[in-house]
Amino acid sequence: MIRFFTKNQYKYGVFALWAILAILQASFTELMDDEAYYWVYSRHLDWGYFDHPPMIALLIKLGYALFHSELGVRLGMVVLNVLTLILVDKLIPQKNNLVFYLILAGMGAMQLGGILAVPDIPLIFFATLYFYIYRNFLESQSWKNTLLLALSMALMFYSKYHGVLLVFFTVLSNLHLLKLYRFYIAVIVTSALFFPHLYWQYTHGFPSLQYHLVERNASAYDISFTLDYLLGQVLLFGPLVGWLLLYYAFRTPVQSSFERALKFSLVGVLAFFLLSTFKGRVEANWTVMVFAPLVILAHQGMVRQGYSMKVLQKTWWVSLLLVLVVRVYMVWDFAPGVEIRPEIHHNKTWTAALSQKAGGRPVVFVNSYQAPSKYMFYTGQPSYSLNSAFARRSQYNYWHMEEGMWGKGVLLASGYRGHFSSPDSLLRTQGTIYFDTVSPYYSYQLIQFMPAVKAYTLRPGETLQLKVGVQNGYNVPVQTNPAAAPFVEYVCWNDEGVRNVVRSDLPLATALQQDSVVIPVTAPAEKGNYHLKLTLPVPAGLEPSNNSPLIRLKIE
Repeated sequence: MIRFFTKNQYKYGVFALWAILAILQASFTELMDDEAYYWVYSRHLDWGYFDHPPMIALLIKLGYALFHSELGVRLGMVVLNVLTLILVDKLIPQKNNLVFYLILAGMGAMQLGGILAVPDIPLIFFATLYFYIYRNFLESQSWKNTLLLALSMALMFYSKYHGVLLVFFTVLSNLHLLKLYRFYIAVIVTSALFFPHLYWQYTHGFPSLQYHLVERNASAYDISFTLDYLLGQVLLFGPLVGWLLLYYAFRTPVQSSFERALKFSLVGVLAFFLLSTFKGRVEANWTVMVFAPLVILAHQGMVRQGYSMKVLQKTWWVSLLLVLVVRVYMVWDFAPGVEIRPEIHHNKTWTAALSQKAGGRPVVFVNSYQAPSKYMFYTGQPSYSLNSAFARRSQYNYWHMEEGMWGKGVLLASGYRGHFSSPDSLLRTQGTIYFDTVSPYYSYQLIQFMPAVKAYTLRPGETLQLKVGVQNGYNVPVQTNPAAAPFVEYVCWNDEGVRNVVRSDLPLATALQQDSVVIPVTAPAEKGNYHLKLTLPVPAGLEPSNNSPLIRLKIE
């Protein structure tokens, strides 16, 4: 058997088996929350989105055009996953098929996660493609390689912003690039190709930068951020052998400028996100772009340097057995009492039950971008996410969906019972959903009040004349409830849970006729640090809406 797997002619048989398993997994596993969210992305193709660049939306759009199912959503990822393996194999200079297969067998996340419709999969592929073309560029700075290098960088950036780290550490590993005029041309072409997304960010107020660099930061450091990250990296690159692969990759001496780029990228990316844990929680998958450098360097360590393969040889079958168990679990909930990723089970059941309760009405979920995405995918019925001032924003804060719901009846759904006086409820694996009918429905998430100054120091009880710009994101006249005309409001709160909602004397209709307005804000009576947001009316019982950036108040 060992001799069989060392033969080159059977390598594409292994790749074909990998692809078949991935297709079966993709077909029979229900969507994860983020996959459904990105599917909604694909229904609204654009040059950018609140969370990510548009590559994931385009890939889903292409696959879903062929298959209106989970497989269609994931088809592009399956293809890129297999192509990644082929490219990595081409990048290994001194090949040993057995070592390559042992490494892949130990990397469970690549086998299981390679089907998921998330931005990490195109990032891994285009990062590998970038390294492949960079190697060619080092050998020959031809116009062909220059333009291909530019294209690979742009595609990597369109997949996920993290790709810029690979370019940075590549340059750091080879400062001679800064003397090559064709490298500058590649950078200029990359910038031109990426410009449509940068322009989208500009016209939308750079929401991705605000979210990733500001909103995701923790208020205080917790050692669990660092420990979870370190453990996550070991598990990400192999539940049993990740530590060994990382050790071998770090230890392997480099023998070329290309291998130096791989080593700098691997160490640099892991170190960068390690330092990022001091600002907040870092997801383990943020480092997946170093998949190719890790595999190539670990492989070269065992083949060229003679590092021991005993651990991989003794554990490969255990790793595959664990992967098999997880594969089965992803399709069949054989342990209903064990809540591991419950989002991939029973989605068709709860969405169908809620659709029956809705009776043809749109369903508006409170503070959840996942639930409406799942609901729309599995029922085909309209849904929406309404975010409060205390919750994170999402792409639903930018899509034009509310307009079709104004003045109509909707089913309002939330995971918090306190939002309703006498709700009905539905039990699902992710938790109970409470819901009630609201008619007529109005909310105004596309109206934003933008302050020029986002921090003030005031005395207790002092009145601040807060001047804000008015941004009306709707393309149609704003409808309001004739029985209760909306007024601009603001909510002020602190970390102790004190919340105060105040209605101003400014009608929304009047505010929309002006470029900027002044809202009198009364400072809290107690000293301390507070947060302030402007809001607009929402259905009774809900928390105030999210209609402005965060404004910080220091009362002293």
